Amino acid sequence: MVILVMGLPGSGKSFFASRLAQVLHADYFNSDRIRMDRLDKRTYSDEEKQRVYDDLLLGMEQSIQQHKNVVLDATFYKNSIREKFMEKANKTDVLACIEVIAAEDLIRKRLSHSREFSEARFDTYQKILREWEPLTEKHLILESTNQNVHIMLQKAIHYLHWIKYEKRGS
Repeated sequence: MVILVMGLPGSGKSFFASRLAQVLHADYFNSDRIRMDRLDKRTYSDEEKQRVYDDLLLGMEQSIQQHKNVVLDATFYKNSIREKFMEKANKTDVLACIEVIAAEDLIRKRLSHSREFSEARFDTYQKILREWEPLTEKHLILESTNQNVHIMLQKAIHYLHWIKYEKRGS
């Protein structure tokens, strides 16, 4: 199964996605970590973003070839980006999309602190929010707070079981 976990910076998607991958014993690829590992100087240009998404796509393809579940963690803020992943995943595996959201005041607070792999700040959140293209495909939306990751995981597992069941029935 391929799981795209998407959302704006500071939404809590990486905190959630990393734990989801642990619960599922899935491979886990994080766009922020890829950017930090592969690029000495990060400009967040369109070309740089494309390189990061290309690396995510490669990781997904390798996991699929090895018959492993994989959780991909990135903003996935544009339809054109998501479509590439969906097209490749749908050809060979079950695909699920999970969008993580959070209240803007919580996002502002989260982004005011430094984080291990992400350099995003509140202005980054605002820029991506302006460019965000809503997902029109069926997906799960989870609201993140600072105390509900266990509830989010329960809802996600239930949703993933439903997606697998639905896929088998078609």
